[in-house]
Amino acid sequence: MGRGLTGDGKRNLHMSRVLVMMGSESDRPTMAKGVDVLTDAGVDVEVVVSSAHRDPVRTAGIASSAAADGFDVVICGAGLSAALPGVVAAHTSLPVIGVPISAGTLGGIDALLSIAQMPPGVPVAAVGIDNARNAAHLALRILAGRSGA
Repeated sequence: MGRGLTGDGKRNLHMSRVLVMMGSESDRPTMAKGVDVLTDAGVDVEVVVSSAHRDPVRTAGIASSAAADGFDVVICGAGLSAALPGVVAAHTSLPVIGVPISAGTLGGIDALLSIAQMPPGVPVAAVGIDNARNAAHLALRILAGRSGA
C-alpha cells in the first residue's frame, strides 16, 4: 500500500501532509488560523517561514523538494507583492493555495491580485484576504478528493 492509503485504497487524511509557508514571521498569527483547522482534522502540518524576496534560493529549494518530502498541498501566506505563492507554484507540481495577507496601504488588495493573476501554466488558488481558514478547508477538500471520499 502507498503512503497514506487505507486497505480499501482510500486516502487517510490523518496520513496527509500540508506545508504551510509564509514570507514573514509577522504572517504567523493569520496563518495559525489555518494550521488549527488542519491539525483539528488530523492532518500533519509543517510551518516554514521563507521569503521569496529575502531568501529566494532557500524558498525555491523548499518548494522543489516538497513533493519528495511527502507533502500533498502547499498553503502560502504573503502580503504586499505576495510573490511567495507564485514562486512556490513555479517550483512544484503540488496544488498551491495562496492566502493574501493584509499589509501596507492597500490592505491586502495588492496581495490578492498578485496571487490571483498568475501566468498560464503556474496555477495558484486564491482565497480571501487573511482567510487562512478557507485555505485550510480548500486543502482538506483537495485531500478528500484524492482519497475518493
